[in-house]
Amino acid sequence: MTLSVLGDLNWLAVIVATIAYFALGALWYAEFAFGRAWQRSAGWDLNPPENAGVGICAVPLATCFAATLATAMIAAASGTGNVMKGVLLGLVVGIGVALPVIFVTGTFDMTKPAPKTFAAISAGYHIVGLALVGAILGLWS
Repeated sequence: MTLSVLGDLNWLAVIVATIAYFALGALWYAEFAFGRAWQRSAGWDLNPPENAGVGICAVPLATCFAATLATAMIAAASGTGNVMKGVLLGLVVGIGVALPVIFVTGTFDMTKPAPKTFAAISAGYHIVGLALVGAILGLWS
């Protein structure tokens, strides 16, 4: 694969998939879903830190874009051309990359009251989110 694959991407699909991934996070971490458990596992008092500022949205949006772009590049290079192949690609990236990275961090993070719960909720979001990204990219390939 070379960076020339960037010219082959459907950039509208990348943008839509990024927004969908980010929006899933808003639902995933909402109080009615996993928000309260995630905040407790992080040691938050069920309110975001006062110094969160614009980063509370900008950083996750930027990371959703980076993960979506990387997945789109892999999809283009591997010829992923339909929804089911896209979902499979998203699951492979989520389970093969996001899950191990988050769980190794969670295993050794002694700063959180429940690091494995924190890691499980976070990894689950990325696995589902990347499967969604893959589906969108596959649909629009």
